[in-house]
Amino acid sequence: MATDYFSNDGYAYSLEEATAQRTLMRNVYLWMTLALAVTGIMAYLTAYTPVLLNIIYGNPFGIWGLIIAELVLVFVLSARIDKLSFAAAGIMFVVYSILNGLMLSSIFIVYTMESIATTFFVSAGMFGAMALIGTFTKKDLSGIGRFAIMALLGLIIASLVNMFVQSSQLGWIISFVGVILFAALTTYDAQKIKQMLTTYATDVNESTRKIALLGSLTLYLDFINLFLYLLRFLGRRN
Repeated sequence: MATDYFSNDGYAYSLEEATAQRTLMRNVYLWMTLALAVTGIMAYLTAYTPVLLNIIYGNPFGIWGLIIAELVLVFVLSARIDKLSFAAAGIMFVVYSILNGLMLSSIFIVYTMESIATTFFVSAGMFGAMALIGTFTKKDLSGIGRFAIMALLGLIIASLVNMFVQSSQLGWIISFVGVILFAALTTYDAQKIKQMLTTYATDVNESTRKIALLGSLTLYLDFINLFLYLLRFLGRRN
């Protein structure tokens, strides 16, 4: 019996390959959503737990320890994903989500709950629209990706500078650029993830699940940053 094929964006896929790609793409967004839920719950609980707040913000080692731990986890997941089992990579992603929740607990102290909720839904709508564009557009977005990555380096440098100069005007500019930048990165990353799964995902196995998990981490970071930059515009302080 002949294998059924159909065309998608100029490529032919077997029915089994197409099913695997759809499954993995759903997993990308499912795992990202679960990670966001873990982060949000952890941030909320930490904000109302004085002992945890004192550990994190009561001494300089708390914040820096979290920052270093998060950087190490992201580096290992990104650079060593091939060497890790899917279970180990998944656990590391969950741990990262928890640590990020500890870091983001301060937003529940600084901003009102209503403005946080409003910003979350605005971020979700913008993220969803950008991800859909990236997933279904036939235009090659690699140029946008290269520009966005270079702009990200500039944004990091500007943010570090503003830590010392404390310019409110520069802060607003950084926030505006941050929103545009992570909206663009969401579109680019969504297309890149689809292309990776289209190229490598002939079925659902250990390797392809790790590709999807890494895609989840990428989009998770895009969403978190988009949300934080939007919060500077939409957030109302307590």
